[in-house]
Amino acid sequence: MVKQRAERNRTISLADDEMGFYFSRCVCDATLSDLSCVTDTVICGDALNVIRQLPAASVDLLLVDPPYNLNKTFGATKFKQMSADEYTAFTEEWITSVKRVLKTTASIYVCCDWRTSLIIGPVLMNHFNVQNRITWQREKGRGATHNWKNAMEDIWFATVLPKTFTFNVDDVKMRRKVIAPYKVDGKPKDWVESDCGNFRDTFPSNFWDDISIPYWSMPENTDHPTQKPEKLIAKLILASSNPGDLVLDPFLGSGTTAVVAKKLNRHYIGIECEREYCAIAEKRLEIADTDLEIQGYTDGVFWERNTLALQQKLKSGMQGQLNLVGL
Repeated sequence: MVKQRAERNRTISLADDEMGFYFSRCVCDATLSDLSCVTDTVICGDALNVIRQLPAASVDLLLVDPPYNLNKTFGATKFKQMSADEYTAFTEEWITSVKRVLKTTASIYVCCDWRTSLIIGPVLMNHFNVQNRITWQREKGRGATHNWKNAMEDIWFATVLPKTFTFNVDDVKMRRKVIAPYKVDGKPKDWVESDCGNFRDTFPSNFWDDISIPYWSMPENTDHPTQKPEKLIAKLILASSNPGDLVLDPFLGSGTTAVVAKKLNRHYIGIECEREYCAIAEKRLEIADTDLEIQGYTDGVFWERNTLALQQKLKSGMQGQLNLVGL
């Protein structure tokens, strides 16, 4: 099971003797209708079967990263590309199933590539109140010779009710460098001047260009073929839930949603059909007991790409200056 890797490769994997140990922590046969038995657990099983057994109106935030409509291998499972009508029916089935477990104040985020976005968006509109569509830049891959490189993905943001939902905008502002500083009476206008540089906390938009796809040198990386970055999931969780809320991910994969929820003091339920990914998720959750770091998110602040050195300076003394002006 363990691959030969370069010395500096930090990819999380399972040794031969770890699979059984970590998988034993997963839920397989509990009474799923009892919320106390499934909260803060990874459930190994078919998503639709599990969701039908969960208690109604129990979930505050739904994060869904379904299989995109592509031929893709996930461990021992192979997802086969469907026709548009078949994928629409697949989407309709899991959305209809999951509606029952959502609170009236719940928010929903669904990840898609550009093709599945054309299908998922209209289905979501039939069931929920679509608030926005986030597009994020996933700069990875070798490119295409006869088409534009597919470097973007969508995340649909919807809510059960049109106006009653959580959105903590101050928790997801982006700290950016100020290139053209504007002053009033010689003092910074809505930005901070410091020895480490000039910064402004900006309101989040629906285009995200500050996300790095997990790769071999990042400690969150796994061998899952479609792993989402912790920073991306952190933005969704911070914006649309509060500490102590319950987050559900019915296609958990290698555990990113559960891990980030734990790091941010939310409860979670993760459902995954692949035993190996369930075990990797449990290993990542164990690591999160002592390591709460989310790359690109430092001391409650989201940073632009390529500002690691400035983030480190923040830790070593800049925070006082920022707090002084309310940033």
